[in-house]
Amino acid sequence: MAPKTKILNIIVGSKNPVKINAAKHIFTAYFPDHEIQCIGIHAPSQVPDQPIGEDETRIGAQNRVAYAKQHHQADFYVAMEGGADNFSYGPATFAFVVIADSTTQSIGRSCNLPLPLVLYNALLEGQELGDVMDDAFNTTNIKQQGGAIGLLTNNHATRQSTYTQALTLAMAPFLHPELYKKEV
Repeated sequence: MAPKTKILNIIVGSKNPVKINAAKHIFTAYFPDHEIQCIGIHAPSQVPDQPIGEDETRIGAQNRVAYAKQHHQADFYVAMEGGADNFSYGPATFAFVVIADSTTQSIGRSCNLPLPLVLYNALLEGQELGDVMDDAFNTTNIKQQGGAIGLLTNNHATRQSTYTQALTLAMAPFLHPELYKKEV
C-alpha cells in the first residue's frame, strides 16, 4: 500500500472526544487516500449549555464553525451541537451538525431520540442532558461516552454513531458540488 501523502486538516469545534472521533471517522471514510489530522478546539456556541429548540441548537453548531474558521486554518471545519425540544409527539433530543470549507457550508441534523418527559423537564429547569442522564443512570460524564442515546437504547446506538450518521449525510454537498451549486 502506498503511503498517504496528502494531509487533510480538520478542525472540530469541541474538545469532546466523541465529536472528534465522529469527525475523524467520516473524513477517513470519505478520503481514504489522505492522512486525516483531526483536532478539537474550544469554540464557543454562544447558546445555552443545553440548547432547547431546533433553531438554538443549529445556531450553536454554526457559531462553533464560524469561530473555528475565524481563528484557525484548516481544510474542513466541523461542529456538532446537541439539543432537545418538545415536539407535537413528545420530547426528544437530537443534534445539528455543520461542515464547512472555505466556500461551502452544509448543515445536517440527526434523528430524534424520544426523551422521557421527566428528563426533558429537568432540561427546561436549566440542567444539561449529560448531567441529567448521569443522575438517572448513576453514570459519570456520559456525554463523553455513549451519551443519552447509548443509555436509552442499551448501547444499540451511541452519541458517536448518531453524529457519524448526521455527518455522513452532511457531506453530500462536498461530494457533488456541481449539483448543489446549480440553480433551477
